[in-house]
Amino acid sequence: MSPIRAATPVRALALANLRDVVLGPDIVEYLDRIDATLAPFGGRFLVHGGAVVPLEGQWPGTLVVIDFPDRASAEGWYASPAYRAILPLRLGNAEGEAIIVETVPDDHRAPDVLAA
Repeated sequence: MSPIRAATPVRALALANLRDVVLGPDIVEYLDRIDATLAPFGGRFLVHGGAVVPLEGQWPGTLVVIDFPDRASAEGWYASPAYRAILPLRLGNAEGEAIIVETVPDDHRAPDVLAA
């Protein structure tokens, strides 16, 4: 069993599951401005509302996944003045959850989590 290498830099993902999105002027402005907030932190969309195929249970929302070089970049983006300026446009027009999660190293295997 290979140990988890905490010192190995890993990418981070910002994920959101959005529901009841009101597609009005505020969301249009949010979408027009978000890419500029991602660029300084190396963020890019991996998933942005694509069709989902529920395999277990229900999927009640729209999935958004943004890739970042590392957790510090993801956290920096979310806390940045540029993103904080547009965040109310989304929060006031959609329900949902958002998280940041680190990925695993390329050589990760499922039993590695037992070593943690």
